[in-house]
Amino acid sequence: MPGARPGVLVISHGSPDPGWVRLVDEAVSRVRLPGDVPVVSAFLECVEGRLIQDGIDELEARGVDEMFVLPLFVSSGSTHVDDIRQAFGLPPAAYRRGELEPFRLRRAHVTVGMPIDDDPIIAAIIADNVRELSTAPEREALLLIAHGSRERGLHRIWRDGMRRLAARVRELCGFARAETAMLLPDQAACVMRALTKRRARAENGAADGGCCCAVTAAGPETDAVIVAPLFLSRGYFTNTVIPERLAGFDYRYNGKALLPNPAISRWMERQIADWLGGGGQPGREGRRDGSAGAFVTGGELESGADSG
Repeated sequence: MPGARPGVLVISHGSPDPGWVRLVDEAVSRVRLPGDVPVVSAFLECVEGRLIQDGIDELEARGVDEMFVLPLFVSSGSTHVDDIRQAFGLPPAAYRRGELEPFRLRRAHVTVGMPIDDDPIIAAIIADNVRELSTAPEREALLLIAHGSRERGLHRIWRDGMRRLAARVRELCGFARAETAMLLPDQAACVMRALTKRRARAENGAADGGCCCAVTAAGPETDAVIVAPLFLSRGYFTNTVIPERLAGFDYRYNGKALLPNPAISRWMERQIADWLGGGGQPGREGRRDGSAGAFVTGGELESGADSG
């Protein structure tokens, strides 16, 4: 991007817990880029003075006119990611109108990147997190649990991405099988029940009463279930919701999330480097022109909400 002043806005959800915010800030602070490209960490909510518009304003005040927005979220199916996309002028990912007002862009062209999804770097983090729980992976099942969404279209994006990610972790660890479950809708107990019924059926020939969730019918029987949370950082969902949803089941769980882990910083570096190396173009979801209120995706021009 000759002559341009690039900058990066990393957006995560935010939390009232200062420890959650600190883990994100530490990961962003460890991002190493060539030159003097500024990187600002901003939050969707809960962190006053550091919200998304604050981050945009800070980067533009520092002269940035080519801005890469990196959503530090675990799935493209997140309603929050869809809200952010739409507020930057992107079309909806599914069948809903975003809940955020359009962001103000005075000068910067904006490229919106992709969230984590099933990236191999993230699969390696999860594999490292659960290895301490595994004793005989060839006889164990992995259950990957994430927030999820009930929204039509977004649910499918969550499901497909989680399945691909779980398959990567299964291959890395050598697990006999891998299943996924969302908290929204409430699938965790249903999937766990199906897995444990399969084990009970193998032990005593009991009939399977069925399950409301799509657990693969075919597959090897297992002796244990290892639960892995797919969340950016430990908090209410990893510490409270998942254990509550799985109360009464026999499983192994350590609650480890993606942070803290230096690989998250490496993941961010790679996304940003791809953008810088491509002149702000390749690998994008879209590119918003703050001066003209236009949005470029896939080489075509679409109308976008006027940024003011």
